[in-house]
Amino acid sequence: MDKLTIFHNPACSHSRGALEILHGTGLAFDVIEYLKTPPDRAALERILTMLEGPPADLVRKDRRFEELGLKADSYITPKAIVALLLEHPELMQRPIIIRGSRAVIARPADKLNALL
Repeated sequence: MDKLTIFHNPACSHSRGALEILHGTGLAFDVIEYLKTPPDRAALERILTMLEGPPADLVRKDRRFEELGLKADSYITPKAIVALLLEHPELMQRPIIIRGSRAVIARPADKLNALL
């Protein structure tokens, strides 16, 4: 069985919800607090290939995104997304759960059931 990894932000209720679900499964998993240990270029590129949705889903278009004066149309390609998240890891959507060759953005947390 593939080990699970969660890219987690403890300040996020969705992320905490996904972590609670994972704890309830009894499965082994690694927790990466991505704001303390941001993913590098290779990890971001790998995550993008594992997600089923559009690459742009990996970017949070929230207040911080707006504060930076960013435009969503500029961040639709994997290359642009990786460059943005390397500079601003706080803009990475969360939580991301990886199992084997698949990843989901568990927002809401029950989306993680697709990997379980």
